[in-house]
Amino acid sequence: MKRLVFLFAGAAALSVAACSGSNEDAVNNAELNQPAAEDLNGLANDAATNAEDQALGNQQQQLDQNAADENATNPTDAIENNVDAM
Repeated sequence: MKRLVFLFAGAAALSVAACSGSNEDAVNNAELNQPAAEDLNGLANDAATNAEDQALGNQQQQLDQNAADENATNPTDAIENNVDAM
C-alpha cells in the first residue's frame, strides 16, 4: 500500500514539475504565426473598399434600371396619341 502511495505521489510530482516551466519557444512561435497589425489593417481596408464598390455598383445598376423604365414608352400614351390623330 505504501508503495502505491509513493508511486502516485511521484507521478503527481513529475507531472506538476513538467507543467511548471515556461515554454518560451512555444510563446515565440505563436507570436510569429500571428499576422502583423499593418497586414490586418490593410485587409480590413481592402474589404471595406470592395464592399463600398459593390454597393455603388448595385446603386448604379438600380439607377440605370429606373432611367430605362422612365424612358420606356407607356402603352397608354401611344394609344392616346393614336386617338388624338384621328
